[in-house]
Amino acid sequence: MAGIADVARVAGVSKSTASRALTGSGYVSEATRARVRDAATALGYVPTTSAVSLVTGRTQTVGVVMPSLDRWFFAQVLEGIQDALLERRYDLALYGAPPESSARRDMFEHFLARKRFDGLIAVGLEPSAHELERLVAFGKPVVAVGGYDIGTNAVTIDDRAAGRIATDHLIGLGHREIAFLGGDPDGRRTSFGDGRRLKGYRAAMRDAGLDAHARHIHSEVTLPGGYSAAVELLGDRRTRPTAVVGVCDEVAVGAIIAARRLGIRVPERLSVVGIDDHAYAEMFSLTTLQQRPHQQGRAAVQLLMWQLDDPGAPTHRLRESAPLVVRNSTAPVDDEASAVIGVHPLGST
Repeated sequence: MAGIADVARVAGVSKSTASRALTGSGYVSEATRARVRDAATALGYVPTTSAVSLVTGRTQTVGVVMPSLDRWFFAQVLEGIQDALLERRYDLALYGAPPESSARRDMFEHFLARKRFDGLIAVGLEPSAHELERLVAFGKPVVAVGGYDIGTNAVTIDDRAAGRIATDHLIGLGHREIAFLGGDPDGRRTSFGDGRRLKGYRAAMRDAGLDAHARHIHSEVTLPGGYSAAVELLGDRRTRPTAVVGVCDEVAVGAIIAARRLGIRVPERLSVVGIDDHAYAEMFSLTTLQQRPHQQGRAAVQLLMWQLDDPGAPTHRLRESAPLVVRNSTAPVDDEASAVIGVHPLGST
Protein backbone atom coordinates (compact mmCIF):
# COMPACT_ATOMS: atom_id res chain seq x y z
CA MET A 1 0.00 0.00 0.00
CA ALA A 2 1.30 3.43 -0.94
CA GLY A 3 2.41 5.72 1.86
CA ILE A 4 2.65 9.48 2.22
CA ALA A 5 6.31 9.33 1.13
CA ASP A 6 5.27 7.75 -2.17
CA VAL A 7 2.65 10.46 -2.72
CA ALA A 8 5.21 13.19 -1.96
CA ARG A 9 7.75 11.67 -4.37
CA VAL A 10 5.26 11.41 -7.26
CA ALA A 11 3.95 14.94 -6.62
CA GLY A 12 7.47 16.36 -6.28
CA VAL A 13 6.92 17.85 -2.80
CA SER A 14 8.07 17.19 0.72
CA LYS A 15 6.21 14.76 3.03
CA SER A 16 5.01 17.65 5.21
CA THR A 17 3.62 19.53 2.20
CA ALA A 18 1.86 16.37 0.99
CA SER A 19 0.33 15.91 4.45
CA ARG A 20 -0.89 19.50 4.59
CA ALA A 21 -2.37 19.21 1.10
CA LEU A 22 -4.34 16.09 1.96
CA THR A 23 -5.53 17.12 5.43
CA GLY A 24 -6.27 20.77 4.77
CA SER A 25 -4.03 21.82 7.67
CA GLY A 26 -1.81 24.79 6.90
CA TYR A 27 -1.31 26.73 3.70
CA VAL A 28 -0.72 24.93 0.40
CA SER A 29 -1.28 26.53 -2.99
CA GLU A 30 -4.24 25.23 -4.96
CA ALA A 31 -1.95 24.03 -7.76
CA THR A 32 0.19 22.03 -5.32
CA ARG A 33 -2.88 20.68 -3.53
CA ALA A 34 -4.34 19.47 -6.83
CA ARG A 35 -1.02 17.85 -7.81
CA VAL A 36 -0.78 16.01 -4.48
CA ARG A 37 -4.38 14.82 -4.66
CA ASP A 38 -3.86 13.57 -8.20
CA ALA A 39 -0.80 11.65 -7.04
CA ALA A 40 -2.70 10.16 -4.10
CA THR A 41 -5.52 9.08 -6.40
CA ALA A 42 -3.16 7.52 -8.89
CA LEU A 43 -1.40 5.57 -6.15
CA GLY A 44 -4.60 4.62 -4.33
CA TYR A 45 -3.36 6.33 -1.17
CA VAL A 46 -5.86 6.79 1.67
CA PRO A 47 -4.65 8.74 4.74
CA THR A 48 -5.22 6.85 7.99
CA THR A 49 -6.98 8.51 10.90
CA SER A 50 -3.84 8.31 13.00
CA ALA A 51 -1.76 9.95 10.28
CA VAL A 52 -4.22 12.79 9.89
CA SER A 53 -4.39 13.21 13.67
CA LEU A 54 -0.63 13.68 13.90
CA VAL A 55 -0.85 16.58 11.47
CA THR A 56 -4.08 18.23 12.58
CA GLY A 57 -4.16 17.38 16.29
CA ARG A 58 -7.68 16.06 15.85
CA THR A 59 -9.10 12.57 16.32
CA GLN A 60 -11.04 12.88 13.04
CA THR A 61 -14.05 11.50 14.93
CA VAL A 62 -17.36 13.14 15.87
CA GLY A 63 -19.52 11.75 18.66
CA VAL A 64 -23.28 11.54 18.11
CA VAL A 65 -25.68 11.08 21.03
CA MET A 66 -29.39 10.34 20.55
CA PRO A 67 -32.10 8.76 22.70
CA SER A 68 -33.40 6.32 20.08
CA LEU A 69 -32.65 4.77 16.71
CA ASP A 70 -36.07 3.25 15.99
CA ARG A 71 -37.74 6.50 14.97
CA TRP A 72 -37.66 7.86 11.46
CA PHE A 73 -36.51 11.32 12.59
CA PHE A 74 -33.44 10.07 14.44
CA ALA A 75 -32.50 7.63 11.66
CA GLN A 76 -32.77 10.39 9.05
CA VAL A 77 -30.70 12.85 11.11
CA LEU A 78 -28.05 10.17 11.64
CA GLU A 79 -27.93 9.45 7.91
CA GLY A 80 -27.43 13.15 7.16
CA ILE A 81 -24.65 13.40 9.76
CA GLN A 82 -22.93 10.31 8.40
CA ASP A 83 -23.09 11.52 4.79
CA ALA A 84 -21.59 14.89 5.72
CA LEU A 85 -18.84 13.31 7.84
CA LEU A 86 -17.88 10.82 5.14
CA GLU A 87 -17.43 13.69 2.69
CA ARG A 88 -14.94 15.18 5.16
CA ARG A 89 -13.28 11.81 5.90
CA TYR A 90 -14.42 11.87 9.52
CA ASP A 91 -15.42 8.87 11.60
CA LEU A 92 -18.63 8.70 13.63
CA ALA A 93 -18.94 7.37 17.18
CA LEU A 94 -22.60 6.70 18.06
CA TYR A 95 -23.86 6.72 21.65
CA GLY A 96 -27.39 5.70 22.64
CA ALA A 97 -28.97 7.69 25.47
CA PRO A 98 -32.46 6.32 26.25
CA PRO A 99 -34.11 8.49 28.93
CA GLU A 100 -33.65 7.25 32.51
CA SER A 101 -31.48 4.32 31.47
CA SER A 102 -28.26 2.96 32.97
CA ALA A 103 -26.73 3.20 29.49
CA ARG A 104 -27.38 6.94 29.50
CA ARG A 105 -25.84 7.38 32.95
CA ASP A 106 -22.76 5.37 31.96
CA MET A 107 -22.41 7.36 28.77
CA PHE A 108 -22.31 10.72 30.52
CA GLU A 109 -20.18 9.48 33.41
CA HIS A 110 -17.62 7.39 31.55
CA PHE A 111 -17.77 7.02 27.76
CA LEU A 112 -17.97 10.68 26.79
CA ALA A 113 -15.32 11.56 29.35
CA ARG A 114 -12.76 9.63 27.31
CA LYS A 115 -12.90 12.46 24.79
CA ARG A 116 -12.18 10.29 21.78
CA PHE A 117 -13.86 12.76 19.49
CA ASP A 118 -13.34 16.32 18.27
CA GLY A 119 -16.92 17.44 18.88
CA LEU A 120 -20.35 16.17 19.80
CA ILE A 121 -23.74 16.31 18.06
CA ALA A 122 -26.62 15.79 20.49
CA VAL A 123 -29.88 14.79 18.78
CA GLY A 124 -33.25 15.17 20.51
CA LEU A 125 -31.77 15.45 24.00
CA GLU A 126 -32.88 17.47 26.99
CA PRO A 127 -29.94 17.08 29.38
CA SER A 128 -30.53 17.17 33.11
CA ALA A 129 -28.62 19.79 35.08
CA HIS A 130 -25.93 17.22 35.89
CA GLU A 131 -25.70 16.01 32.28
CA LEU A 132 -25.45 19.56 31.02
CA GLU A 133 -22.64 20.20 33.48
CA ARG A 134 -20.84 17.12 32.16
CA LEU A 135 -21.24 18.23 28.53
CA VAL A 136 -19.77 21.64 29.29
CA ALA A 137 -16.92 20.05 31.26
CA PHE A 138 -15.80 18.02 28.24
CA GLY A 139 -14.54 21.22 26.66
CA LYS A 140 -15.54 20.04 23.19
CA PRO A 141 -17.79 21.84 20.67
CA VAL A 142 -21.41 20.68 20.89
CA VAL A 143 -24.20 21.08 18.34
CA ALA A 144 -27.80 20.28 19.24
CA VAL A 145 -30.29 18.94 16.69
CA GLY A 146 -34.02 18.95 17.38
CA GLY A 147 -33.50 19.29 21.09
CA TYR A 148 -32.39 21.41 23.97
CA ASP A 149 -30.43 24.56 23.15
CA ILE A 150 -27.40 24.14 25.39
CA GLY A 151 -25.96 27.54 24.55
CA THR A 152 -24.03 26.43 21.51
CA ASN A 153 -24.83 25.88 17.85
CA ALA A 154 -28.19 24.27 17.19
CA VAL A 155 -30.40 23.12 14.31
CA THR A 156 -34.13 22.64 14.85
CA ILE A 157 -37.66 23.45 13.87
CA ASP A 158 -39.96 25.29 16.27
CA ASP A 159 -41.60 22.19 17.77
CA ARG A 160 -43.96 24.20 19.95
CA ALA A 161 -45.16 26.13 16.91
CA ALA A 162 -45.56 22.84 15.01
CA GLY A 163 -47.87 21.47 17.71
CA ARG A 164 -49.85 24.69 17.72
CA ILE A 165 -50.18 24.89 13.93
CA ALA A 166 -51.34 21.27 13.71
CA THR A 167 -53.98 21.92 16.37
CA ASP A 168 -55.04 25.28 14.95
CA HIS A 169 -55.60 23.58 11.59
CA LEU A 170 -58.13 21.24 13.20
CA ILE A 171 -59.75 24.01 15.24
CA GLY A 172 -60.14 26.00 12.04
CA LEU A 173 -62.05 23.05 10.58
CA GLY A 174 -64.53 23.25 13.46
CA HIS A 175 -63.15 20.48 15.69
CA ARG A 176 -63.37 20.82 19.45
CA GLU A 177 -62.79 17.26 20.62
CA ILE A 178 -59.12 17.06 19.66
CA ALA A 179 -56.81 14.58 21.36
CA PHE A 180 -53.01 14.68 21.39
CA LEU A 181 -51.58 11.22 20.89
CA GLY A 182 -48.07 10.19 21.90
CA GLY A 183 -45.48 10.64 24.62
CA ASP A 184 -45.27 10.12 28.34
CA PRO A 185 -47.92 11.86 30.47
CA ASP A 186 -45.31 13.18 32.94
CA GLY A 187 -42.69 13.84 30.29
CA ARG A 188 -39.93 11.80 31.96
CA ARG A 189 -39.40 9.66 28.88
CA THR A 190 -40.54 12.19 26.30
CA SER A 191 -37.90 13.72 24.05
CA PHE A 192 -37.46 17.48 24.19
CA GLY A 193 -39.07 18.10 20.80
CA ASP A 194 -42.07 15.89 21.60
CA GLY A 195 -42.65 17.76 24.85
CA ARG A 196 -42.58 21.07 23.01
CA ARG A 197 -45.16 19.79 20.50
CA LEU A 198 -47.47 18.83 23.36
CA LYS A 199 -47.09 22.32 24.84
CA GLY A 200 -48.00 23.83 21.47
CA TYR A 201 -51.15 21.69 21.33
CA ARG A 202 -52.17 22.73 24.84
CA ALA A 203 -51.55 26.40 24.08
CA ALA A 204 -53.72 26.23 20.96
CA MET A 205 -56.54 24.51 22.84
CA ARG A 206 -56.31 27.03 25.69
CA ASP A 207 -56.30 30.04 23.38
CA ALA A 208 -59.38 28.67 21.59
CA GLY A 209 -61.24 28.29 24.89
CA LEU A 210 -61.05 24.51 24.64
CA ASP A 211 -59.01 23.75 27.77
CA ALA A 212 -61.74 21.46 29.08
CA HIS A 213 -61.62 19.42 25.87
CA ALA A 214 -57.84 18.89 25.81
CA ARG A 215 -56.72 15.27 26.17
CA HIS A 216 -53.22 13.83 26.10
CA ILE A 217 -53.21 10.11 25.35
CA HIS A 218 -49.98 8.31 26.18
CA SER A 219 -48.45 6.04 23.58
CA GLU A 220 -45.07 4.74 22.61
CA VAL A 221 -43.71 7.03 19.92
CA THR A 222 -43.87 4.39 17.19
CA LEU A 223 -46.39 3.29 14.57
CA PRO A 224 -47.47 0.22 16.62
CA GLY A 225 -47.62 2.38 19.74
CA GLY A 226 -49.88 4.90 18.03
CA TYR A 227 -52.06 2.08 16.71
CA SER A 228 -52.52 0.44 20.12
CA ALA A 229 -53.32 3.69 21.91
CA ALA A 230 -55.71 4.79 19.15
CA VAL A 231 -57.64 1.49 19.26
CA GLU A 232 -58.40 2.16 22.91
CA LEU A 233 -59.08 5.87 22.35
CA LEU A 234 -61.44 5.33 19.43
CA GLY A 235 -63.12 2.17 20.69
CA ASP A 236 -65.92 3.95 22.61
CA ARG A 237 -67.93 6.14 20.26
CA ARG A 238 -69.40 8.07 23.21
CA THR A 239 -66.00 9.50 24.17
CA ARG A 240 -64.29 9.30 20.80
CA PRO A 241 -62.63 12.56 19.63
CA THR A 242 -63.36 13.95 16.19
CA ALA A 243 -59.69 14.73 15.57
CA VAL A 244 -56.22 13.61 16.63
CA VAL A 245 -52.85 15.35 16.61
CA GLY A 246 -50.06 12.78 16.47
CA VAL A 247 -46.81 13.74 18.18
CA CYS A 248 -45.15 12.49 14.99
CA ASP A 249 -46.19 10.88 11.72
CA GLU A 250 -45.56 7.31 12.92
CA VAL A 251 -48.09 7.79 15.70
CA ALA A 252 -50.53 9.56 13.36
CA VAL A 253 -50.33 6.75 10.79
CA GLY A 254 -50.92 4.24 13.59
CA ALA A 255 -54.09 6.16 14.48
CA ILE A 256 -55.28 6.05 10.85
CA ILE A 257 -54.76 2.28 10.70
CA ALA A 258 -56.64 1.86 14.00
CA ALA A 259 -59.54 3.96 12.71
CA ARG A 260 -59.78 1.84 9.55
CA ARG A 261 -59.78 -1.36 11.60
CA LEU A 262 -62.64 0.03 13.69
CA GLY A 263 -64.63 1.10 10.65
CA ILE A 264 -64.15 4.83 11.32
CA ARG A 265 -63.78 6.75 8.07
CA VAL A 266 -60.86 9.18 7.79
CA PRO A 267 -61.40 12.10 7.39
CA GLU A 268 -65.24 11.94 7.33
CA ARG A 269 -65.51 10.82 10.97
CA LEU A 270 -61.96 11.37 12.22
CA SER A 271 -59.36 13.94 11.16
CA VAL A 272 -55.70 13.16 11.81
CA VAL A 273 -52.64 15.44 11.67
CA GLY A 274 -49.02 14.41 12.08
CA ILE A 275 -45.69 16.20 12.34
CA ASP A 276 -42.54 15.35 10.29
CA ASP A 277 -43.67 14.43 6.74
CA HIS A 278 -42.41 10.88 7.14
CA ALA A 279 -41.86 8.75 4.04
CA TYR A 280 -45.23 7.10 4.82
CA ALA A 281 -47.14 10.39 4.99
CA GLU A 282 -47.89 10.60 1.28
CA MET A 283 -48.89 6.92 1.18
CA PHE A 284 -51.53 7.49 3.87
CA SER A 285 -52.46 10.93 2.51
CA LEU A 286 -51.57 12.35 5.91
CA THR A 287 -51.84 16.06 6.64
CA THR A 288 -48.61 16.93 8.40
CA LEU A 289 -45.96 19.56 9.11
CA GLN A 290 -42.90 18.99 6.98
CA GLN A 291 -39.37 18.95 8.25
CA ARG A 292 -36.12 17.69 6.68
CA PRO A 293 -34.12 15.78 9.31
CA HIS A 294 -31.51 14.57 6.80
CA GLN A 295 -30.70 18.19 5.98
CA GLN A 296 -30.64 19.04 9.69
CA GLY A 297 -28.00 16.36 10.20
CA ARG A 298 -25.85 17.77 7.41
CA ALA A 299 -26.28 21.31 8.76
CA ALA A 300 -25.20 20.15 12.22
CA VAL A 301 -21.92 18.82 10.83
CA GLN A 302 -21.28 22.10 9.01
CA LEU A 303 -21.89 24.08 12.23
CA LEU A 304 -19.58 21.76 14.15
CA MET A 305 -16.80 22.15 11.58
CA TRP A 306 -17.11 25.93 11.74
CA GLN A 307 -16.80 25.75 15.50
CA LEU A 308 -13.76 23.47 15.29
CA ASP A 309 -12.04 25.77 12.80
CA ASP A 310 -12.87 28.92 14.78
CA PRO A 311 -13.67 28.20 18.47
CA GLY A 312 -14.22 31.91 19.11
CA ALA A 313 -16.88 32.32 16.41
CA PRO A 314 -20.38 33.33 17.55
CA THR A 315 -22.86 30.50 17.87
CA HIS A 316 -25.78 30.03 15.49
CA ARG A 317 -29.24 28.60 16.01
CA LEU A 318 -30.68 27.50 12.67
CA ARG A 319 -34.46 27.28 12.94
CA GLU A 320 -35.82 25.60 9.83
CA SER A 321 -39.35 26.13 8.61
CA ALA A 322 -41.96 23.37 8.94
CA PRO A 323 -44.78 24.19 6.51
CA LEU A 324 -48.19 22.57 6.86
CA VAL A 325 -48.82 20.06 4.06
CA VAL A 326 -52.58 19.52 3.75
CA ARG A 327 -53.60 16.15 2.36
CA ASN A 328 -56.77 14.08 2.73
CA SER A 329 -56.62 13.01 6.38
CA THR A 330 -58.35 16.18 7.61
CA ALA A 331 -61.78 17.65 6.86
CA PRO A 332 -64.37 19.91 8.50
CA VAL A 333 -65.97 18.39 11.59
CA ASP A 334 -68.88 16.06 10.89
CA ASP A 335 -72.06 17.31 12.60
CA GLU A 336 -73.34 13.78 13.20
CA ALA A 337 -70.05 12.61 14.70
CA SER A 338 -70.00 15.64 17.01
CA ALA A 339 -73.53 15.02 18.12
CA VAL A 340 -72.65 11.48 19.21
CA ILE A 341 -70.39 12.82 21.96
CA GLY A 342 -72.58 15.81 22.76
CA VAL A 343 -70.60 18.65 21.20
CA HIS A 344 -71.22 21.05 18.36
CA PRO A 345 -68.93 22.50 15.72
CA LEU A 346 -67.40 25.86 16.55
CA GLY A 347 -69.76 28.66 15.73
CA SER A 348 -72.93 26.55 15.97
CA THR A 349 -75.49 26.60 18.74
